[in-house]
Amino acid sequence: MRPINILALVLVMLGVFAVLHYTLPQRDVVRIVNTDVRRMDFGWNAIFYAGADGGDAAGQNRDIRFIETVDPDGSPMVYRNEDTGWGWPFYFKFDSADLQARAADLVSNRDAPVWVAVTHYGWRSRLLSAFPNATAIRVVDGPDVRFFPWPMVLALGGIVLVVLLLWRLAQIVWRNTVGPLFGKGRGRGDDA
Repeated sequence: MRPINILALVLVMLGVFAVLHYTLPQRDVVRIVNTDVRRMDFGWNAIFYAGADGGDAAGQNRDIRFIETVDPDGSPMVYRNEDTGWGWPFYFKFDSADLQARAADLVSNRDAPVWVAVTHYGWRSRLLSAFPNATAIRVVDGPDVRFFPWPMVLALGGIVLVVLLLWRLAQIVWRNTVGPLFGKGRGRGDDA
């Protein structure tokens, strides 16, 4: 294989990995310290927000709900709380107001911590002002709780299944339709 082909394959695989890492669900165990609603201005970073075409008439800013948390080692983490609606990624989240109320109810301090598992997708980038989008919150027993990533395993399994089915379908179409046109069908030889 030529180096250019290897480089192209690596770039495609990195792109696929980045899309999957951004969109597949992840869970963090954190303590909620505050909930907030802020007016956000959007520029080129609007790609990281759900429904970035909403907001005012010019589409330049809108209110975003935030859930501010601290993880067990004391590092801050901020999640946005937006409905995804029918858009990408397909979480069909329509309950951001209810999730915000639940998060506000679970606010705790260091003396009496309430640990929660926040299910989210997306990345946190301080440079790009991007925040992961929280999709669910549930109370857990403590900060050292570990989860088996069932949602991610099921999503990846479904993707692999679809890819295998499409691969098999392409093989069948090639063998029965395209192959005979080029003399590579079932036992037809060069006379096709």
